[in-house]
Amino acid sequence: MIRAIDSHCHLDFKELAADLPAVVKRAHAVGVDLMVTISTRVRELAQVLAIAEAYPGIYCSVGTHPHNAAEEPEITAAELVSLAQHPKVVAIGEAGLDYHYRHSPPADQAKSFRTHIEAARRTGLPLIVHSRDAEDDTASIIEQEMARGAFQTLLHCYSSRRNLAERGLKAGAYVSFSGILTFKNAAEIRDVARIVPLDRVLVETDAPYLAPPPHRGKVNEPAFLIHTLQALADLKDMPLERMASITNRNFFRLFGKVKAPASYVDLPAA
Repeated sequence: MIRAIDSHCHLDFKELAADLPAVVKRAHAVGVDLMVTISTRVRELAQVLAIAEAYPGIYCSVGTHPHNAAEEPEITAAELVSLAQHPKVVAIGEAGLDYHYRHSPPADQAKSFRTHIEAARRTGLPLIVHSRDAEDDTASIIEQEMARGAFQTLLHCYSSRRNLAERGLKAGAYVSFSGILTFKNAAEIRDVARIVPLDRVLVETDAPYLAPPPHRGKVNEPAFLIHTLQALADLKDMPLERMASITNRNFFRLFGKVKAPASYVDLPAA
């Protein structure tokens, strides 16, 4: 059995939390033994942490989603840094810009984004970046902030045009692909996946959203990660096992706070 890592899911969301033991069991049954459940509101970190603390293979992030930036304007980099000291907190975010829904004003999103960048810079933890319909501003802020001091970046659930990927990669970012990669109308995303270097690519579900075929339209869950991983392997013209090994090694390189369990240590050479 392969071993794979869901680098981004939302296990605290009601669609998954209601049946979490079964969700985790199904993930383990297909080799998805590690997951990062992502914070969307700092003030609700406790419930995310509770899940991470309950399972040895589940970790979490701390941050404010751009949708919620106006709800948590008081969050400081210092507070994020303090909360990130918990051993199960392995990333900052998700933060960034989302102009599709604009649940928070762009100015509030940008302020929050820069706050999270500062926290990532101080902690050395990767920043999980959300960007939708805002790729130019997202890239510009990353570039501006990188000039002020280096930090690690993951462009999660990639759904933008090629430009953001190219600018992000130039700034040292990793790029993560979700079930969108498998959608019939996602040819442009597949084109982006082809240009992302093998040492910068990760996979995720963004569960409970974006379930890949044959589960399209259902609640997504970490067990479905294998379909995205297979799609990425096909695009890169390699066996599934090798693609899993590559994305796992990239994960442990980026999420340096996560110690590889024994089942991942003896992975085949990438």
